[in-house]
Amino acid sequence: MQLRYGLNPQQTTAYAVPADPERAPVRVLQGQPSYINLLDALNAWQLVREADRTLGLPAAASFKHVSPAGAAVAGPVDAAAALPYGVDPAGVGPLTSAYLRARDADPKSSYGDFVAVSREVDPELAELLARVVSDGIVAPGYAPGVLDVLAKKKNGRFLVMEADPDFEPPDSEAREVFGLRLVQERDRLPLGPDVLADVPVGTLTDGARADVLLGLAVLRFTQSNSVCYVRDGQTLGIGAGQQSRVDCTRLAGAKTDTWWLRRHPLVRDLAFRPGVRRQDRVNWRIRLVEGDLTEDERDRLRAAVSGEHGETGSPSAPRELGPGERAEWLARLTGVSFVSDGSLPFRDNVDHAHRHGVTTIAEPGGSIRSGDVEDACRELGITLARTGLRLFHH
Repeated sequence: MQLRYGLNPQQTTAYAVPADPERAPVRVLQGQPSYINLLDALNAWQLVREADRTLGLPAAASFKHVSPAGAAVAGPVDAAAALPYGVDPAGVGPLTSAYLRARDADPKSSYGDFVAVSREVDPELAELLARVVSDGIVAPGYAPGVLDVLAKKKNGRFLVMEADPDFEPPDSEAREVFGLRLVQERDRLPLGPDVLADVPVGTLTDGARADVLLGLAVLRFTQSNSVCYVRDGQTLGIGAGQQSRVDCTRLAGAKTDTWWLRRHPLVRDLAFRPGVRRQDRVNWRIRLVEGDLTEDERDRLRAAVSGEHGETGSPSAPRELGPGERAEWLARLTGVSFVSDGSLPFRDNVDHAHRHGVTTIAEPGGSIRSGDVEDACRELGITLARTGLRLFHH
């Protein structure tokens, strides 16, 4: 498979070769992938396939730079998630709901994403994809007429790939770095209830168990260090690729807060002038939540909204949430599960996670301070599950 280029455009010679010459895991139906497109497609497909197999629900992922910006299984779509895309949340089908929920985790980062879904792409999802900015999709199949819809996207350059749902890779995998070939056994340990048998603190509810299993599937294909916050079958915040685990926890926690604050009526119902682009509306809601607007941003946001006018006839700036309003709204968020791909080395991860509505934590355990982590969970009323399973991915 000839690639457009490697990791960067100056790396003009790039191609992919199946480990088994008789069978490839994916095939290209439209467009020409780059090196990163292919990495996104292969990682994202594995994630949604594993999530679907584990939970028995259609799954979707929104990938950027070889890590998920968001992932979810089919479920209810609320008004805040549906609003930017002009869909009726009550009438959304299962596969489209999974993607809307996945993209809603971090819609700023999902701009120009690579999409993966675990079931055949139907006309409803194709019509949605035709309206959003994304680079490509990988799926196990496409319903009649869907490829015609996707062929019009990006002037025919939208990348469409079909995954072989029955393909199983070799028992070993290899990569070359600076002239050295590294080979390891593929991580094949299945995810399931047995992984969550050790619960030293609290009681693991059925809903939390499903969320933790989704989180484990997500982290298995997220660049380490990584953690994720999950609620009701969708990720709310993913922290990836940080050298410090607590930095991952704080980064993903901030994303989780942003996800929840976007549901505040003041932010959700922000009215924009006609002609303001969809992604700009998404980004302005996020910036309003973040609350550190520059003077230039304040001027541009003032011009974008259709708020009341002052005596000069210029639009007024939208009101920002005050500290008390933010705190009161954030205190309503609960029932969040926090999952870590490696052992929590200190209790600070627990303390920070607790600030973001976390009531369940799942981590491998086995660190020299695991006792401190357990004590912190008991002190804060957080259920703790020890998986004994590390899921580093690089």
